[in-house]
Amino acid sequence: MTTIAAALRGAEKHYTRFTLGPLDLTVPKGSIVGLVGENGAGKTTTIKLLTGGLRPDAGQAELLGSSPADPAARARVGVVFEDATFFMGMTPAQIGHSLAGVFGPAWQPETYAALLDRFGLDPKQKMKEFSRGMRMKLNLAAALAHAPELLVLDEPTAGLDPVMRGELLDLFLDYIQDENHSILLSSHITTDLEQAADSIAYIHKGKLLFQEDKDLLLQEYGVLRCSEADLRAVPAGAAVFTRRGPLGCESLVKGREAVRAALPSAVCDPARIDDIMRFYAGRDHE
Repeated sequence: MTTIAAALRGAEKHYTRFTLGPLDLTVPKGSIVGLVGENGAGKTTTIKLLTGGLRPDAGQAELLGSSPADPAARARVGVVFEDATFFMGMTPAQIGHSLAGVFGPAWQPETYAALLDRFGLDPKQKMKEFSRGMRMKLNLAAALAHAPELLVLDEPTAGLDPVMRGELLDLFLDYIQDENHSILLSSHITTDLEQAADSIAYIHKGKLLFQEDKDLLLQEYGVLRCSEADLRAVPAGAAVFTRRGPLGCESLVKGREAVRAALPSAVCDPARIDDIMRFYAGRDHE
């Protein structure tokens, strides 16, 4: 039995002014993969390749032991896009009735009703009266109510207050307790990913710079602050990118413990995901 829920293998997508890939990305079963990258980096294109919204121009996409082109495989996926929504004149109750016709026996009306209640959504209120956060919660309820094996979420916590974001992260963690469940979670709120994700995949200008275990990633990278003279003592290849200013140097380093051993008097704090993205982007502008 495969341990991979979804994967891209050497996948490419070409546009006039942008190319994604070649991309090798995996979503293991029973895990949450956090997908990060700047606006326009290719995250949404990546999601659409995995879910059948787009076909790769080269390479392969795999989905739940089959292909994203397979309707049976797509039916086992719950997808929420940040900019996608239902018809604004419909109520959650009407949406649930429509989706029951789409998913058939897989649709779980009790689960849907429980999620609407959990999210504080009135089944009889029209969507046009919902806030952006309420619409996102409705999309999540609809995505979860047909018992999907894979959740693919594009900015699901955007527009939500910290309390509701925390509740959703708990929901996601509960969901993946089933080892056959997996989540691909794209978010600009990297603190959410630091709490919930098992691994982080960073797409930058159409390329996958890395996909690494989150805990190892945060343990491995550091932000070093030191003088120009001290910077020369940094182990070869450890400094990813350095910003220089009147007060000294600030560097993203890989191999934080080795750097701290070489410069015990310098400050080398653990790097956050935001720090890693900021420095890699800065390297391109050098």
